Amino acid sequence: MRTTLVRILLIWLFSAVGFAAKGKDCVTSDEAAKHANKDVCVEVHVYDVVELADGTRFLDVCSPETPDEKCGFTIVSLREDRVEVGELQKYRDEDVHVRGIVQAMHGRSGMVLSHARQFYGGEPKFKPNPKLLHGFSGEQAKPPIADPNLRPHGRHRAFMNSRDQETLPSK
Repeated sequence: MRTTLVRILLIWLFSAVGFAAKGKDCVTSDEAAKHANKDVCVEVHVYDVVELADGTRFLDVCSPETPDEKCGFTIVSLREDRVEVGELQKYRDEDVHVRGIVQAMHGRSGMVLSHARQFYGGEPKFKPNPKLLHGFSGEQAKPPIADPNLRPHGRHRAFMNSRDQETLPSK
């Protein structure tokens, strides 16, 4: 009994190690443009962290010798995600793996960095589509969608309508 338990435990352990080793392979920033609108892991070297006046931060992943118009990939972190992303200066002059959805951004490919877990293979922060939330509030009584099955059709109908009474035969 004990040897069977040990065998099962060893099989489970080796399968878990094998599963963990099969993570997604990361692509280079040059290959990322081929994966537009896909969730990929990108392996880049961060040369600099640039912050704009509005709080938007960029990870500069192109070498200083590359002119800005020739740089084909960027990683952007928006001001509203600053708390979830954390400090980015620690990644300067480091090789990092960032997971996210590759998007077209002003003539180049890019990725939005919205949470620190993206550096460890985690997914970006969920952001609901504002067009779907139009006119919806958690405090309102009506449902957020106009489902025809949720509204009455015509007048109120009861199990036994008072107008449809049968007369009972008298004794």
